[in-house]
Amino acid sequence: MSEQELPATGHQVIDAAEKYGVKHLFTLSGAHIFPLYDACEKRPNAPALVDTRSEQTAGFAAEATARLTRTPGFVAATAGPGVTNLVTPITSAFFNGAPVVAIGGRSPDFRWGLGALQELDHPPLFESVTKSALTAHDSEQVGYLTQQAFATALSPHQGPTFLDIPMDKLFTPAPVTGEHLADVKRPTPDLAHLDEALRVLNSSHRPVFIAGGDIWQNKVEEQFQNLIEQIKIPVIVNGMARGILPPSDPLLVTPARSHALKNADVVVVAGTPLDFRLGYGDFGDAQVIFVSDDPLASRQAKAIRLTGDLLELVGILSTNLTKSIGTQSWKDELHARSSVIRLSNQELMRTRGDLIHPAEIYGELIPRLTQSTITIGDGGDFVSFAGKFIEPERPGRWLDPGPFGALGTAMGYTLAAGKAFPSDPLVVLLGDGAAGFSLMDVDSLVRHKIPATIIVGNNAGWGLERHPMRFLYGYDVLADLEPSRYDQVVEALGGAGEVVESIWELGPALDRAMNSGVPYLVNVMTDPEVAYPRTTTGI
Repeated sequence: MSEQELPATGHQVIDAAEKYGVKHLFTLSGAHIFPLYDACEKRPNAPALVDTRSEQTAGFAAEATARLTRTPGFVAATAGPGVTNLVTPITSAFFNGAPVVAIGGRSPDFRWGLGALQELDHPPLFESVTKSALTAHDSEQVGYLTQQAFATALSPHQGPTFLDIPMDKLFTPAPVTGEHLADVKRPTPDLAHLDEALRVLNSSHRPVFIAGGDIWQNKVEEQFQNLIEQIKIPVIVNGMARGILPPSDPLLVTPARSHALKNADVVVVAGTPLDFRLGYGDFGDAQVIFVSDDPLASRQAKAIRLTGDLLELVGILSTNLTKSIGTQSWKDELHARSSVIRLSNQELMRTRGDLIHPAEIYGELIPRLTQSTITIGDGGDFVSFAGKFIEPERPGRWLDPGPFGALGTAMGYTLAAGKAFPSDPLVVLLGDGAAGFSLMDVDSLVRHKIPATIIVGNNAGWGLERHPMRFLYGYDVLADLEPSRYDQVVEALGGAGEVVESIWELGPALDRAMNSGVPYLVNVMTDPEVAYPRTTTGI
């Protein structure tokens, strides 16, 4: 084949994506990466192009794809500001252990240093928040480096990778080779403390097992369920592990989390770091067993550590733990406390006052959720209430920003969910502050025909800052927003919506939204004086 007949190097990138099962490429059009689009248009098995109104939304869509489908998320951005707009979503993917491959355009090598348009050395921006960040300077190596990027992203502990390709190299004709897939590497197990962990667990009277999102991400949920059925330890869930046990299971005691962690004698933590959400692993006098696929995670925490492939580690625990662990009275106590808290939550959700309490919204919403509903949270206090009240029936149906706490995730997450699961209902819980970050990308939902029920908890302010500042200083500043008509913004972008000022209007409004077949925003005016009763500051 002559050079004139060879496809541009961009085809190597898309060939690699095909081999790793990628279905969608999220992007915003830019000339530096035109060969990627050409390859997607011409190759029969190429990922479908999904364009957004900002690279940030495209990046969050790739992250959500990785977390919801447990296949690689794929995003491409043009050089300079297009790539820098990916920094926040790639960092979010890094904190969430999401395997995302980000491709960046880059100014041409032959002009490098002369001040070409959008000339910027991108990899240093990503080195601390990716597993690899490289530049491909050889056209014939682009396919190999792209495969390596996918394999690295998928190798535990999973996370994002970044590869930028100079414009002159991406446009250069080059052969697409049939080389073997790069290997996804499994972590070497470290079981030096296994006997100690088994002894501690077998002698425990008040154990608790915390399951995090990596249990879901690594497809270990079935083995985890079997382990819990075998050893009957009370379970607390967070992140994408929500729903790994149904709310009806008496061993699911997440509502009683605070009491459980204060009184446990052994806490097993698997698939989530010992970060601020878990008090940095300090559970009083309890011994901590930390099960992770990342040997570098939470190194400062005092814990008995088991590291390696999570599927293998859970299997080893199942093989060695063959009987119920902990006293029945402890399990009954946590189950009873969870039941009381759930009843208390239901009473709070039935609160009726002159102004709408955020909890009331969930009282109307939760009965309308199905087992298939994907619930997406993007906000502060309003979404914290959602985390308190909503207990999914299945794992992989709850998506929030995670420990990095980025705002502006909602439209990207929703776009990805709609593309991956077009038949499943989507509910988006959006703080009015968070709405300012990404609401314009409702345009992308409209263009790609993604229906969603979007609920804005509109307290006309930054509640997560307003109340702590009042506590510290006796006043607040920079915390006020307008009670804006976000529903009218969505209408202007081709969706639909309405404003709700009375709780009695909310149920019918939600029904209209869920049956609309379009992005439909229900703009709920809530009591600005209500603060979420959080127990952690993140510090």
